Amino acid sequence: MNRLPVTESDLHAYVDSTLPQARGAEVETYLASHSEEAERVAAYRQQNAALHALFDPVLDEAVPERLRTRRARWMKPPLRYAAVVAWVALGGVVGWNLQAYTSAQRTEASTWARRAAIAHAIYSPEVRHPVEVGADQEAHLVNWLSKRLGAQLRAPHLGGIGYTLVGGRLLPGERGPVAQFMYQDAKGQRLTLYVRANADHARETYFQFAQENKVGVFYWFDRRLGYALSGEVDKDELLRAATAVHSQLNP
Repeated sequence: MNRLPVTESDLHAYVDSTLPQARGAEVETYLASHSEEAERVAAYRQQNAALHALFDPVLDEAVPERLRTRRARWMKPPLRYAAVVAWVALGGVVGWNLQAYTSAQRTEASTWARRAAIAHAIYSPEVRHPVEVGADQEAHLVNWLSKRLGAQLRAPHLGGIGYTLVGGRLLPGERGPVAQFMYQDAKGQRLTLYVRANADHARETYFQFAQENKVGVFYWFDRRLGYALSGEVDKDELLRAATAVHSQLNP
C-alpha cells in the first residue's frame, strides 16, 4: 500500500507532537531522506522553544504594584492569560512569516540549481553544437553575455585542473537571461557553469550541493551574480572545480 505524501500540515503537526504514532513514524522516515525539510522542522522546533522561553515566565509573573488599581482590575486572570496567549500567537505568526520567507529562498535556490542541472544534461552531450559561441571568440562571448545579463561576467580558466573552455550560450531563465559556459577535459568529460543575475546584490552564500539524477551541482550566490557548476563527475572532483571557479572570480 502506498504511503500518503507528507504535506506541510504533517510537518507542523509533527513539530507539535499531534500526529498519530504511525503517521509520525512515516514523517520521520521521510525527513531522514529529505535534509532540507529536516532543517525546516528543526528550525520550527527552535522557534517554538524560543517563544516558550520568552513568554512562559509571563504566566507566573505577579501583577506589578503600579497596576494594582481600580483601572487595572478589569484584567482578570483569565484575561491576562488570554493576553499572553495572544502575544504568543502573534509571535508565532511573525516567526512563521520569517520562516516562510527563508523557506521560499531555499526553494527558489534549489529550483535554480535544478534548472542548471537540466541545462547541463541537455547541452553537454552535444557533439556538433554544444555552444553558440566558441572559445576562439571568448572576448566576444563574454561581452555579449555580460550585456544580456546586465552585469560584467568572466569566463574562468580551468586549465590548471585539466579543463579548457569550449564556449558558451545564452539561455532563458525564470528571472531573465542566463549564461552557460562549457568546459571539457582531455577525456571529453564536460562541466557547465550556469550564471544568472542576482536581484539581491548583497546576498552571498557558501557552496551548496544538489543532485539531479546523475548530474551534481555546486551552487552559490556572490553579490550581483549566482553561479551553478554542474557535471556528471564525483562530488570531490566537482567541488575541486567549483573552488577553482570561485577563487578566480574572487581573487
